[in-house]
Amino acid sequence: MKILHIDSATTGANSVTRELTAAATAHFKEKNSDAEVIYRDLGTEPLAHLNPITTGAIRLPEDAQDADMKAAFPSERAVLDEFMSADIVIIGAPMYNFTVPSQLKAWMDRLGVPGVTFSYSEAGPEGLAGGRKVVILSSQGGEYEQGGAAEHQEQLLKVFFGFIGVDDLSIIRANKIGYGPEVRDAAIADAKAEIAKL
Repeated sequence: MKILHIDSATTGANSVTRELTAAATAHFKEKNSDAEVIYRDLGTEPLAHLNPITTGAIRLPEDAQDADMKAAFPSERAVLDEFMSADIVIIGAPMYNFTVPSQLKAWMDRLGVPGVTFSYSEAGPEGLAGGRKVVILSSQGGEYEQGGAAEHQEQLLKVFFGFIGVDDLSIIRANKIGYGPEVRDAAIADAKAEIAKL
């Protein structure tokens, strides 16, 4: 079994999602002692945003790639291969300015690959990246109505992972963490209790 552990917060030791992703990884590791854990820290080692070279490396067939795209392909494809080889994907996704951190979006952009994680036909889109469990650990400074006008974080994640075929998706949220230490601690404790049920 492989567990892919993704962090994206830039708040270091103060990060709620880092604490929760560590708890979730430990939970699944305890249940699967022989599991291999692959860790990617997008907060401290962010991926670059896509550009014409990386887009071509990810999306174009080899015979349509120029030399720069071919040189970029191995490292770009490695991001997707990490995801596709994982049985469980644990993602720390704090809300930054009503959506996900841009470094998390840059990682997601490398997962949306036509012909690999989704395809189109006359019947519409079909997700091809099922067969793995995705657990999202979310944090929000306030409290936002799901699907409301200001909530573009969890909704984006649900739509994206659903689009590429992930049908085993859990979102565990610690919200109102900006309301003070007691509220923050209670939110973290509640989230950890939900993790224990996975």
